[in-house]
Amino acid sequence: MAEKRTRMSGFARREQLVSVGRSLFAEKGFGATSVEEIASRAKVSKPVVYEHFGGKEGLYAVIVDREVQALISSLQSSLESSKRPRLILENATLGLLDYIERNTDGFRVLVRDAPSDRAAGSFSSIMGDVATRVEHIIAEQFKRSDFDTTWSPLYAQMLVGLIAQVGQWWLDDRRMKKDEVAAHVVNLIWNGQRGLRPNPTLRVRSCAG
Repeated sequence: MAEKRTRMSGFARREQLVSVGRSLFAEKGFGATSVEEIASRAKVSKPVVYEHFGGKEGLYAVIVDREVQALISSLQSSLESSKRPRLILENATLGLLDYIERNTDGFRVLVRDAPSDRAAGSFSSIMGDVATRVEHIIAEQFKRSDFDTTWSPLYAQMLVGLIAQVGQWWLDDRRMKKDEVAAHVVNLIWNGQRGLRPNPTLRVRSCAG
């Protein structure tokens, strides 16, 4: 007599579909993933996916929202862990790398192409919000060096953009340890900042003509 299979609860089935969907979206992207594939990998029928999420768009939205909250939580705790600029920089860099290490598939979902109606929750949008939050930190550093704080937003975008880009590179190339990557990022940003000029110019422009 065949053993009777235990039926999953609604909550357990939903979590299973989230896990399966996250893996597929990370592997193939939103556009290339079908409801049929999600159902097949979860060993359920297509109507089960529709019943819980209304389709792959609904499943994708739930996954992205969860990953956004996880990433924001990691970065927020990092930014609030110290008031010293150097430590804030170190913690922010580690915060992103920690998230990538714990949520590799989730990070892949965030940085892959998303439906146009999900632009507000995209990775670039999240990083833009983080840049806005660190503007005041850079402005304070500029004040101490008698730099024009008008440029603080630009430097905040460059700072966060560098960390985010390195994070995406490290996602696929783990030859360097996490702390080593963070240390080199901080080395470039922190020690490079010491050589900043208040009124930078381009040499190619000044030499032209």
